Amino acid sequence: MADKAGKPSVKVIAQNRKARHDYFTEETYEAGVELFGTEVKSVHGGNVNLRDSYCYVKDGELFASGIHISPYEKGNVFNRDPLRHKRLLMHKKEILRLHARVSRDGYTLVPLSVYLKLNKVKIELGVCKGKKHYDVREDTARRDDKRQMEIYLKNSRN
Repeated sequence: MADKAGKPSVKVIAQNRKARHDYFTEETYEAGVELFGTEVKSVHGGNVNLRDSYCYVKDGELFASGIHISPYEKGNVFNRDPLRHKRLLMHKKEILRLHARVSRDGYTLVPLSVYLKLNKVKIELGVCKGKKHYDVREDTARRDDKRQMEIYLKNSRN
């Protein structure tokens, strides 16, 4: 499944808009997710919520916490806990590099989006630094100014 340019097709399932609002994203990484059968079916159905989720490194492995994958409707005893900690799949060197970056003050590892790439479930991780209250206000003011300019330009053409 590739597009006309030969690039793999990507279907975004869920995005963490709150993380993009509350954090400055400095770097992004792609990681696979270790899921079970009914969880994969539920992800394909779009039943994923990334709000208040984060990632951490424990014993050289990368885990995601707070990612809510709703139970598959047609599943039965095979459904897993929706909020269980999910292991993320990356190379060991990348995990150690992420751990070194996140161990600095004020940095955290946040899932930014969940998507399908060649029918594999992937997570986009961001090395993020928290925004201060004045940063959030500044971004809001900038967005409002841009919206006002677009409205003015649209009205001035007519």
